[in-house]
Amino acid sequence: MKLYLVQHGEAVGKDVDPERPLSEQGKQDVAALAVFLQRASMTVGRLWHSGKLRARQTAELLAGKALRGASIEPVSGINPNDSVAVFAQDADVWEQDTLVVGHLPFLSRLVALLITGDAEREVVSFRPGTVVCLERDAADRWTVLWMLRPDLLTGTAGST
Repeated sequence: MKLYLVQHGEAVGKDVDPERPLSEQGKQDVAALAVFLQRASMTVGRLWHSGKLRARQTAELLAGKALRGASIEPVSGINPNDSVAVFAQDADVWEQDTLVVGHLPFLSRLVALLITGDAEREVVSFRPGTVVCLERDAADRWTVLWMLRPDLLTGTAGST
């Protein structure tokens, strides 16, 4: 079973719009990610997002361009400061490949918990528009299969 964790694309600041929709750069980054995932023939059975506008927009862009057939649903328990323990416990028994669009620090803490057993031990460094692919093996151990940040798709890697 694969679990794809995507940090929403870059959003505008609260001072611009309190709902924090995706910025133009965020839309471009997610669109580039969607093309990459489409070329990789990625399929998932479900696509979940936190319900926040920027996460929903990211999920819709991904579904519309790369993940045809997946149901898109808002789910509770994946907001920035929600506990990762319950989500991790549930993920340990899923059979269906799942993509989750969410926020930091939740996503980072979830990866850390699944990989090391310690949610406070940082394993990966997310940026808006990043995807991390985890896989659960037959022994119910999670591993990081791959990770992709938007700067690798846009040719700006290394210029932070």
